[in-house]
Amino acid sequence: MDTVRGRVAFITGAGSGIGRATALCLARRGAHVVVTDIDEARTESVRDDARAVGARAIAARVDVADLESVEAARRACFDEFGRVDIVMSNVGIIAKGLLTEIPLDAWERVLDVNVMGMVRVLRTFLPDLLAQRSGHVITTGSASGLFPSSYDRLPYSASKGAVIQMTEAMALWLEPKGIGVSCLCPAGVMTNIVEQVNEYGPPTGSQVPRIPVVTAEEVGERVVEGMLSGQFLLTSHDDLYDFVRDHGADMDAFLQHQLEMGLTA
Repeated sequence: MDTVRGRVAFITGAGSGIGRATALCLARRGAHVVVTDIDEARTESVRDDARAVGARAIAARVDVADLESVEAARRACFDEFGRVDIVMSNVGIIAKGLLTEIPLDAWERVLDVNVMGMVRVLRTFLPDLLAQRSGHVITTGSASGLFPSSYDRLPYSASKGAVIQMTEAMALWLEPKGIGVSCLCPAGVMTNIVEQVNEYGPPTGSQVPRIPVVTAEEVGERVVEGMLSGQFLLTSHDDLYDFVRDHGADMDAFLQHQLEMGLTA
């Protein structure tokens, strides 16, 4: 995909944060956008912002834990635009606390939304992309799924690790069929994800990788540029690639360095 002009983009979690920023970046570049989120008021606000920059845009309330909700949004997309070219699965919730404190139903909820939510979206839209043998899929993982940086968000780390591994394997299937695949793994982004955090047990403090914090708008630009250049791994800041390389080169040394630096203390 060498341009997004005239393309149709379907984005979940687009009511705020990275999803909103990506939707508006695409809109400014001439794409048509389907803005979806569980918060209907936010989808309508982003839709209006997209229209204000000259894009065709519609809004739909989507709960990625509900397949019927996803399928209804697909129908709305095709009723309005007749096709889809870019599908971005961008929803994530966090259960925070020690492994001994987070209840099993919280684990199940995180995995259902973060992993199975992605599966529901892609199972719904991939037949369309495969039929036209073109398009691009973007999933949202996390730095937490690439290397250890905390011990108090294990359900989130596990879910994002699954997203990354599934997306990378999926690229082996889709790329030869003309469908690009990217996985966004952000760290340190100014968003409202704290709204999606449920805490259990005593406070554990905040553990995050020491990577510069950036705005959601910066990440939205990186997502679109990375997609157009055919990158698989997209990040919020270039420093993250150093962490990935160090972790891959020597996992034991990486873990020991984390302990010595007190990144998870």
